[in-house]
Amino acid sequence: MIVFDLICQPAGHRFEGWFASSEAFVEQQRRGLVDCPHCGSSSVAKAPMAPAVPRKGNQVSVPAQPAQAAQVASGLPPEALAVMEKLAKMQAEALKQSRWVGKDFAETSRAIHYGEREAEAIHGQATLEQATELLEEGVAVMPLPFPVVPPDQAN
Repeated sequence: MIVFDLICQPAGHRFEGWFASSEAFVEQQRRGLVDCPHCGSSSVAKAPMAPAVPRKGNQVSVPAQPAQAAQVASGLPPEALAVMEKLAKMQAEALKQSRWVGKDFAETSRAIHYGEREAEAIHGQATLEQATELLEEGVAVMPLPFPVVPPDQAN
């Protein structure tokens, strides 16, 4: 199997295609079987690819800076990454000061709201339906911007 980076000529959409060989790509393209998954155009060509050149055994790799790696991986501008990083830190700090209640989130939130339990900061899991019902009842809840791993599943 060989993987090619492909690009559709009209819109410039990039995608990858897997073929049995270079000849298989040429044959499928000739028969009009290769088309852009984004717009359906059959005007597709190979995009320039950087070859995978292994490093010599006597060379040390220098890891990319986390921010640079994140920017390359996400394609976001540095300012957006900085905001997301700050938001993630704020969420992490808030979670340290709150208690995980898991799937009991809706029930526990209601109990706190109606004074059946002592007020405390909590976080957990709720379905969209449960969250909507809580909001309709006037219970102050909000989704977290980043996923949270339950404590018993964290490494």
